Amino acid sequence: MFQLNNKTALVTGGGSGIGKDVCKVLAKQGAHVIVVDLNTESAKGTVDEITANGNSAEALTLDVTKLLAVTTAFEKLNGLDILVNCAGISHIGTATTTSEADFEKVFQVNVKGMFHCLQAGVNAMKKSGGGSIVNISSIAAKVGLSDRFAYSMSKGAVNAMTMSVAKDYIKDNIRCNSISPGRVHTPFVDGFLKNNYPGQEAEMFEKLSKTQPIGRMGKPIEVAHQVLYLCSEEASFITGSDFSIDGGFITLNS
Repeated sequence: MFQLNNKTALVTGGGSGIGKDVCKVLAKQGAHVIVVDLNTESAKGTVDEITANGNSAEALTLDVTKLLAVTTAFEKLNGLDILVNCAGISHIGTATTTSEADFEKVFQVNVKGMFHCLQAGVNAMKKSGGGSIVNISSIAAKVGLSDRFAYSMSKGAVNAMTMSVAKDYIKDNIRCNSISPGRVHTPFVDGFLKNNYPGQEAEMFEKLSKTQPIGRMGKPIEVAHQVLYLCSEEASFITGSDFSIDGGFITLNS
């Protein structure tokens, strides 16, 4: 089950965090994975881990906020079967404390960057006869989270774009779904705690972990396994849906 032999997958934000585990899981199941990241060394690091295990991958340095660069890169692909949009940034702030510059930065990466990849990805998939797209959203698109104004805005847009693409290209054999993780333990979380709570990292990590009813943060691999399912033939009847992977945060905290 869940085999991706002879499939080409492109994963943005594949150099670290959730994106990195997505790349490794898809490659393990037989896909040739194009690891896209703004950081060249991070992308190469993911590729090295994949190829060391005998699987297939290549690195692509790309700024998803640049339409021409994205379009050019996708046009060079020799077919595209899977697109996973993981690239994204976060921001701490409310509607009154968020600067215009910070709002614009979040919008450029999380919304416009995904739009660029969706546009180029759909065009590539139409030439290949179809495919599966998975967009990484967040529970922030569904519930009110403190100090996440710009980030929540961007993830709400991700959910809307997902449904729109699913609707518009269903006749082209293109499926589009999204995943909304709760708190997932990634290097970003460790950096956030170190920068904002120096000396209290362990205490705050425990506090944040317990906001999930299940009692811990998620793991990147757990999100990656959901991505694998949605990209596989076993999920061929699923499109236009969002899947919460949040340890019960939304349903059990309400």
